[in-house]
Amino acid sequence: MNGVVTDGVPVPADSAISVVLPSVLQPLAGGQSILTAPAEEAVTVEWVLDTVTGDYPALSRRLRDETGTVRRYVNIYVNGNEIRLLQGLVTTVAPGQEVLIIQSVAGG
Repeated sequence: MNGVVTDGVPVPADSAISVVLPSVLQPLAGGQSILTAPAEEAVTVEWVLDTVTGDYPALSRRLRDETGTVRRYVNIYVNGNEIRLLQGLVTTVAPGQEVLIIQSVAGG
């Protein structure tokens, strides 16, 4: 079984959604580069973020503001498609799919 481990319990890969974090956000997630959300059916990006950031409040605050809106410097992709061009936080994600988070870098 090629799956992931969530809370010490193996989860089949097709029953989980992977959330890939950039290196700048990994310290806020206990050093992990990939977080997983077990899912038996399609869910929303909002649900996935709520699930994977539950144990990481600093990561949650870095991704979304106090109203729950994705911060403007955070880009979230579902299978390569930016959610702002889809349905935003209510974009659906199916088990086995990947959510990629990219934080914009500013400077000069």
